[in-house]
Amino acid sequence: MFHRAFRLCLPILLAILFMPAAVRADPSDIDAASRGVVRIVIMEQQNGELYPVAHGTGFAVSPERIVTNAHVVSQAKDDPTMAIGIVPSDGGKAVYGRLAAYSSRNDLALIATTAPMKLPPLTIATNVDPNAGSVSAVGYPMNVDRAQGLGVKDIFKAQPPVKSQGFLSGRRPSRDFDTLLHTAPIGRGSSGGPLLDSCGRVVGVNSFGAESGSADSEFYFAVSTRELLPFLVANGIAAQTNGLPCRSMAELDAQERARTEQEQIASLQQQESKQAQAEKRAEQARRETTFAIIAERENGMMLSVLLVIGGIIAGGAFVQLRKGRDMQKAKIAGAIAGIAIAGALASWLLRPGFGDIDDRVAQALAKDDKSAQGRTGNIPISSAQEQATKLVCVVDVERSRITTGETNDVPLSWRESGCVNERTQYGLIDGKWSRIFVPQNEAAVSVSSYDPGKREYRVERYLLAHDAMDAVRKARATYQTPECNTGPDAAAKLGSSQAAIAALLPSQPNERIVYKCGPPE
Repeated sequence: MFHRAFRLCLPILLAILFMPAAVRADPSDIDAASRGVVRIVIMEQQNGELYPVAHGTGFAVSPERIVTNAHVVSQAKDDPTMAIGIVPSDGGKAVYGRLAAYSSRNDLALIATTAPMKLPPLTIATNVDPNAGSVSAVGYPMNVDRAQGLGVKDIFKAQPPVKSQGFLSGRRPSRDFDTLLHTAPIGRGSSGGPLLDSCGRVVGVNSFGAESGSADSEFYFAVSTRELLPFLVANGIAAQTNGLPCRSMAELDAQERARTEQEQIASLQQQESKQAQAEKRAEQARRETTFAIIAERENGMMLSVLLVIGGIIAGGAFVQLRKGRDMQKAKIAGAIAGIAIAGALASWLLRPGFGDIDDRVAQALAKDDKSAQGRTGNIPISSAQEQATKLVCVVDVERSRITTGETNDVPLSWRESGCVNERTQYGLIDGKWSRIFVPQNEAAVSVSSYDPGKREYRVERYLLAHDAMDAVRKARATYQTPECNTGPDAAAKLGSSQAAIAALLPSQPNERIVYKCGPPE
């Protein structure tokens, strides 16, 4: 019995062992993408009142354009008495929609809102591997609504969509269009909802499921982005797209920690090498200085001896000339003798002592350092020069997690007061320069930071739900941002004010873009 069970389980165990590693879906990314998912309700008018007759799911590709399946809205297309309702998932009121495009061939439709909704558009992945990777299906399955006992009026209220997880199982053309096969469960009502990768990017539009008995695994089909992107382009929609690899923030943080450790080790090794070189140079300078002082002392002693001898000779001449009554020459000889003796005394007293070695070594090392700075151009920059630093920042893809943002180069002008590009004041807190941007028309908070020492610029984006975004906007309304160069306390004051917003943000951003900055070419 045991052997039979082992034989049955062995293929499953092998499949698990050799399953390709996939990035685990980050719940915050799936939640962020779900903000742009809506319930599509098909309504019929009876006795002057509207009643829902069917519903499905859709997602925003622009603030007021929604993608869904063609079969979700087919009744409204064929019957002009029916209306399309759009119910947001995160705050806001339901509005009417109109059918803007319809393609029965690949089961895609585009709905335009008839009133402003400002939905957060989802990003569409352009580099999808159909054979591996975890995926999440997001939508409004009817069986969940029924299980919760939701009534007719409830479906017109904002409700969070249902999320389910599975794996991509390959690309399978279905009928006349390209589809992805996956195992993330969907039900009636989920049609038209997005199939998301681990970074919350759309890899397909959920459409239908495979029929199966109780003994078979269930598979589901999603219209692939090969069909979706041309459909959007044909209808004038410039969707957000991203083809970079999906990387988890945990992986990125681990990489940053390893990078920091390597930099610290390299810095320590460099410091040790510099210290060893400095000690070697100091030892050599001390040896050379000691020999030089010994030579100077010997030269001084020799000069003193010679001057003493000269003084003795001049003194003898002085005595003899006085005896001979040649007073004029005697005076000259006496003067020479006095000068010689005084010179000998001065030469002896002014000899360098061994206590001068340390001072001379320090002067020699300082002279060498100054000479080295001149050769390498490593001359200290004055504050006036630093205030006008102009840079170009280039994205470092290997250190970034980019799911929606652009990767264009960023021009950056930095002043030591924290003024960026001559118009934006950055705040200073705990030695770090940053500026938090809270837009009114986008459900995302961006934190830009700059490290002048490393010349590193970062942008971290937090995609927030409706309530969280309202709380951040209220905190932002409590202070005014200062103009550039308004005083030494402006940066510190702004840093303290922004701390209230930073406290409301999640511990991890959804997106991090790291730039390395340098002089323009």
